[in-house]
Amino acid sequence: MLIGDKIKSIRELKNYTQEYIADQLGITQAGYSKIEKGKTSLSLEKLQQLALILELPLENIIHFESQRYFNQDSSIAKGPAVNSDKNFELVIRLYEDKIELLEKLLGKTDQELQFYKENLAKH
Repeated sequence: MLIGDKIKSIRELKNYTQEYIADQLGITQAGYSKIEKGKTSLSLEKLQQLALILELPLENIIHFESQRYFNQDSSIAKGPAVNSDKNFELVIRLYEDKIELLEKLLGKTDQELQFYKENLAKH
């Protein structure tokens, strides 16, 4: 698995858009897309920035291999893998981060709905 594929998988697990990551890196979405596709070289500095944005240690990004745990058809764990406990913990952490993000978004949506309800009640 190429580093761009790993970054893309982690980004998707965290429910981040390419636009969000690109903005955090100070580049265009198209430029970021080239990183994920392996069309642009990724410097160590950019990789470290990505690790901060994705809130993961750099080594977890480098060693991330989702296909060791989930096959594309049924999401069932595959056979034994090197460092499987470490990778499994990473996958769990990514899903927990995604759940936390979704809960925050739901809370924000609830606040906005309450705001609109209150404003409609005044009119």
